[in-house]
Amino acid sequence: MGASSSTGNPSPEEQELRELEGLASASLGLPLLRAAFSRSAGSLAETLSPPPAVFRSASSPALPPHFHDLLARLGPAIASLFFSDLGSVGDSGWLGFIRGFNRCCARMPASQSLALLLRVYAAACVDAGIPCGLQLHPDEDGAGGEGKIVGELAPVDIAVLLWMCWVMAWSGSAPRISGGQERGKGEPVVLPDVTHLVLSALVSAGAVTDDAGVWDWEVSGGGKGVKVQELMSWVLSTAAGLGSCLSRYVQEKFRSCAADPAEERSVSTSSTASCPPDVYLLTRGRAWAISLSLRNTLSEKFLSASVIGMDTEDLIYRSSIHGKGLSRFWSCVEGYKGPVLILLSAFSSGGGENVDASRRWGIGVLTDEGIENKDTFYGSSGFLFSTYPIFRMLPPSGKEKNFIYCHLHPQIRVYEAKPKPVDLAFGGTIGNERILLDEDFSKLTVRHHAVDKTYQHGSLIPNQGYLHVEASVLEVEVWGLGGETTRWQQDVYKKREDIFSEQRRKVDLKTFGNWEDSPEKMMMDMISDPNAVRREDR
Repeated sequence: MGASSSTGNPSPEEQELRELEGLASASLGLPLLRAAFSRSAGSLAETLSPPPAVFRSASSPALPPHFHDLLARLGPAIASLFFSDLGSVGDSGWLGFIRGFNRCCARMPASQSLALLLRVYAAACVDAGIPCGLQLHPDEDGAGGEGKIVGELAPVDIAVLLWMCWVMAWSGSAPRISGGQERGKGEPVVLPDVTHLVLSALVSAGAVTDDAGVWDWEVSGGGKGVKVQELMSWVLSTAAGLGSCLSRYVQEKFRSCAADPAEERSVSTSSTASCPPDVYLLTRGRAWAISLSLRNTLSEKFLSASVIGMDTEDLIYRSSIHGKGLSRFWSCVEGYKGPVLILLSAFSSGGGENVDASRRWGIGVLTDEGIENKDTFYGSSGFLFSTYPIFRMLPPSGKEKNFIYCHLHPQIRVYEAKPKPVDLAFGGTIGNERILLDEDFSKLTVRHHAVDKTYQHGSLIPNQGYLHVEASVLEVEVWGLGGETTRWQQDVYKKREDIFSEQRRKVDLKTFGNWEDSPEKMMMDMISDPNAVRREDR
């Protein structure tokens, strides 16, 4: 369909179709797109709609009553904006279909894809009759590929936009069953907490200027909004994954439609609603925030965790379970040669007067390599995160490679004129670490970014200031992200180390010679009577 059977020069329409098909094939296979086109003809708006489900918010802010109306208009909004010239089912319809697919799914700059997402959000709000601070200015030629968005979003509107993006990701990642579930039934799907992301956008735009007041701030409390350009700047710098949300959603919809048109309407909402509650430092909301900030393969891992929760088998270490201290920490992470995420929860204990001692906050470190016991900094890549109450991501600066420092007491003590510190640190230099966790895991020190050239500048604690902050540690978690293979390799390593340790503890008396001929007896005799004359055997 769409291919020319003529051996002469193709017509302009055929030439355009070939170019559009080549562009679309870079995002999704043409056979799959043809199958989706034939099966979704006449019901494209329904195909592009999220599966029927009931959503609820487990935390502040409360879910607006119009949220489900917004989701109901999501599919029609995408169809009207990008597939308005679909036409018939034949060749002309295929040309309009492939043209609309390229408008929203072809490779494009991140700012352009983000603008398309905002246009879909604004159009869905207008169709549902929901008040929206965005105004949609379509193209003069009506092409629908570009357009200008003006206005601003209130804090609640930002939360609704983030939830809509999460639902779009959820609809493609949620487990599916083959029929049998009636529409509208099942447990509600719990939306992740996005307060830390909303606060991050507001602080970045200057809508919230007092970092110290973020703990008592509520999204539903209103306040100054964020202009579109300021919101887009924040997304591109902190949550760049939102830009690809629309294209991923449309591709997943067409992929599932081509596989089984009935499968899309039978998403198991109970599997996502019955996921374990957020009892760990790595909540589903924080996992989603990390997935939006990353641009590597680990993004999919965190995206899946935001939908169904993290696999508890990936929890390598938790201080409340395994005990606090560097030695307990090392016994759990030793031999794990894969990417790890370290999360810390603490509260300021008076190290800096500019931080309220009663406030809790959280920070995290993501590294692509395991933890090693060295007396120097090491590493090739890593990220610092502020996870609570504001989300921030600090990638490598590229100037230095002091990513991780982990040093324990050596098993065999030797004299050292200048012993190396025994602690866990990230960034900076020895003595001036960006993040320093002491040997007992009881005190955490966070210094200003001026002492660190490894990670990019930015505060990890609200209202941090220039003075270093000393905090009391509440909880430490380490999540292994290497999968089953890495866990198996760590188990093999630990078993081998256990065998070596057991062998070193055993003493085989047969390996010792006669006591009378041993060097130990000779030394003992020399100590007891050093003046005794001894004959050397020759």
